[in-house]
Amino acid sequence: MTHPFPELVVGGVLFAPLVSYAVAALVIFMVLRPVLHAVHFSKLFSHPSIAELSVYVTILGLMTVLF
Repeated sequence: MTHPFPELVVGGVLFAPLVSYAVAALVIFMVLRPVLHAVHFSKLFSHPSIAELSVYVTILGLMTVLF
């Protein structure tokens, strides 16, 4: 029986799909980060680094659910 998750193969080493999702979410977050700074996202929270981490985790969660 096969599973529907495509693994990432790098040099013969199989990586779980979560690894590729985490890298893709990091790229999306890095593109989104200047937009967040432009709209003064960090001034809305007392701990902006935790708020940015929450945005990253939300992107990662959405990617795992949708893909």
